[in-house]
Amino acid sequence: MPHSTYYSDLTEFFLRMNALGKQKSPFLFAVNYELTQAFICERPMENGDILFAINEFLPASIFENKDFHFSAHPISEEEYRAKFDMIQQGLRRGDSFLANLTVKTPVEANLPLEEIFHRSNAPYRICVPGQFVCFSPERFVKIADGEITSNPMKGTISASVVGAEQKILSDFKETAEHSTIVDLIRNDLSMVAESVQVKRFRYIDRISTCHEDEILQVSSEIAGKLPDDYLDHLGDILAKLLPAGSICGAPKRATVELIRQAEQEERGFYTGVFGYFDGDSLDSAVMIRFIEEKNGQKFFRSGGGITAYSRCEDEYQEMLKKIYLPFL
Repeated sequence: MPHSTYYSDLTEFFLRMNALGKQKSPFLFAVNYELTQAFICERPMENGDILFAINEFLPASIFENKDFHFSAHPISEEEYRAKFDMIQQGLRRGDSFLANLTVKTPVEANLPLEEIFHRSNAPYRICVPGQFVCFSPERFVKIADGEITSNPMKGTISASVVGAEQKILSDFKETAEHSTIVDLIRNDLSMVAESVQVKRFRYIDRISTCHEDEILQVSSEIAGKLPDDYLDHLGDILAKLLPAGSICGAPKRATVELIRQAEQEERGFYTGVFGYFDGDSLDSAVMIRFIEEKNGQKFFRSGGGITAYSRCEDEYQEMLKKIYLPFL
């Protein structure tokens, strides 16, 4: 039974991706946000140590009668404000135009990570038992038929708000934030592809949660044409695009440093990227909606984009809204 190979040297990781792509050999991969750790599992359908699913959903009836307990113990708004203010200072200095601020929240759940994985209703799921589970709604990139596509998400609102869809789509701050990320992703894709264009701009994704009916997230679709030998360079393509623009900000390098100063801890695999190559095409996700486990304690990681127009109380509430289990 194959097991995952872990890499601390990302050069070796990307080269191995190139080789497997050239061979058209299936593999599962994940890389952390800091680009200091990654793993590849070859022949992942025979793998026993990592669970994953991409665009595969289990019938809700399997678990509908089983009770579960889930509660969160977030930092106070005052504690969050200290981090928020540090980001705002960086924005005023011109270090960044948009920065994604995240925090770690202790949570209690009477379910192991593996069961959270199986019960989650999300297009991209991965679980490394004893370490983390991720149920992400957000694609990073899809590579198929000579095209690369990305679908960044920026903008969140509860579906219970009166006129929620119109409100989020007409909000000035949310529009500016989303436009910045679309421009960043378009520039990123232009490093690896030609004829890059925005195919869909600011459409609505509806996401089910366990504690309210739905949340709405605003997404866009950006695509470009890859060179003929793209399968020989899957690792090279990924290396140029990381970290994902939607979970750091713009400009990317300075914003990553600003985030490090404000968050004061490593994210690890949270907001990294995982994906699966089936021998012909590759699909991948940004590892948001993420629970990690350390010494028996579970932590939910969540956050959102901060701009000069952001209000601390709004961003704090958005961070809280994203702490959920996507159970039907």
